Amino acid sequence: MQPLLDAEGRLRNGWRVLGFLGLFLMAGLAVSLLTHLWPRALRPYVPTKWLMVVGALAASWLCLHLEDRPWASLGLRFNGAFLRDLALGTLGGAALIGAAAALAAGAGAVHWVRTPGVSAGDLGAAVSLFLAVAAFEELLFRGYPFQRAVDGLGFTGAQIVFALLFAFLHWSNPGMTGASVAWGTLNIALAAVLLGLCWRRTGSLALPIGVHLGWNWTQGSLLGLGVSGTASQGWLTPLFHARPVWLSGGTFGLEASLPCALVCSAAILFLWRWKGWEAGLDEGPSGGASTASGF
Repeated sequence: MQPLLDAEGRLRNGWRVLGFLGLFLMAGLAVSLLTHLWPRALRPYVPTKWLMVVGALAASWLCLHLEDRPWASLGLRFNGAFLRDLALGTLGGAALIGAAAALAAGAGAVHWVRTPGVSAGDLGAAVSLFLAVAAFEELLFRGYPFQRAVDGLGFTGAQIVFALLFAFLHWSNPGMTGASVAWGTLNIALAAVLLGLCWRRTGSLALPIGVHLGWNWTQGSLLGLGVSGTASQGWLTPLFHARPVWLSGGTFGLEASLPCALVCSAAILFLWRWKGWEAGLDEGPSGGASTASGF
């Protein structure tokens, strides 16, 4: 067996993933260099998150170009359907984290009070930040690397690998201690599976980007909870009660809670049974559900 080439003489998918990561790291170094060259007084205004999105897009485009794949194959078709999926995903992500918050409140673990000084303008400004974070992470974890892993390992294999990787990369986040390690790891892995199914059922990155955006924005900017451990000042301020931390997630956020696990599991079950907007999308844009061409 050729270590570099598959049976058809093409570069193996694992090497393609590594090639993408190399290009992405180069883009990250370029963004870092640009930020350091920028005048110190203006550095807080450099849109670093969006520059990283541009870097991920550039690496994706170059890899697709070298493979002679169309840009649309990545799942970025900027049309009416893309906007529909983005909007519905945003509402869905907000509803999911809202349901988890309602369960935590119903269990007597937390309640909310209005945060003074936070305006509607602050909520709107946070949308841009969380949209950049969602687009960046989905390009990395449901974009080109994930899709090539699907080609090589099959959808189930790619889901397992990327869910574990997604969870592992959150271990260094603030608040990932004690029981939060177990619950946070479980829920972040479940969220990765959920987002992977969003891509699978639509053949687009719009739905997972929207779900990611709605989830993070609602959890952080609206409810004032930690977003995977990152503290946020929200429209509301949570007041935690004397209940086990795994009921609310504590400072890490609802992603380290039982209610989140229940909500994610229900959403995964729904997506597992849902066949997508159109017949045949459950086969996925990269081929059959269990087809693997070698990694």
